[in-house]
Amino acid sequence: VGQALGLPPFMALFAFLGLAVTSSTIVMFGAPIVDPVQLLGKMQGVLPICLSLFGLMWATMTTNIAANIVAPANAFVNCNPTKISFATGTLLTAGLGAAIMPWRLLADSSSFLGFLMAYAALLGPVIGIVATDYHVVRHRVLDIDSLYRSGPESVYWYNGGWNLAAVVALVLGILPILPGLLQQVGVCHGLAPIWVALYECSIFVGFIVGSCAYWLLMRSSTGNSVLPVLGTA
Repeated sequence: VGQALGLPPFMALFAFLGLAVTSSTIVMFGAPIVDPVQLLGKMQGVLPICLSLFGLMWATMTTNIAANIVAPANAFVNCNPTKISFATGTLLTAGLGAAIMPWRLLADSSSFLGFLMAYAALLGPVIGIVATDYHVVRHRVLDIDSLYRSGPESVYWYNGGWNLAAVVALVLGILPILPGLLQQVGVCHGLAPIWVALYECSIFVGFIVGSCAYWLLMRSSTGNSVLPVLGTA
């Protein structure tokens, strides 16, 4: 409830403020300035600049902590809870974030858009699988106790802890986008336009293929096979 009430209006407000400030720079300076640091460089007075820089730094820290650190830090903890604490997971996340050199992704728009398209190629099938599992396969019914159990006693243990239907559906969701991605990064050239079109719509293609493949695999699984039975939860 807190996220439902707090996130949408404030996200919309921040988006509006960004558009309003950027639009005002066209009137004030003759060209749009989208980088807050560049905009601060045109301000006058030491105190306003210091306050603005502090606000920018604080906003960057709080946004990254809430949106970009908590989830991957918990993912590291889940890999080995006895040896990896949340603090260690946070440090690993920070190190990984520096290792991928995000400043190179932001060096030009083509690099950033290419990263987003590649990210969507993986994210689309994942969203499709999760949404289909919850809304279609399980009809929005979950075994809460099993979510916190590890081992065969959990209905979500599947085959040794792996839901092979989800893994196969993830691969199938990525495959149609892979040729266009390889051409984008320069591995191959001269592909048919259809592969480029699929890559440009990667999140939608991945979502549709991944969700359909997952539903079919879960529906076709029976008995004690390596794929879990439909509606076991």
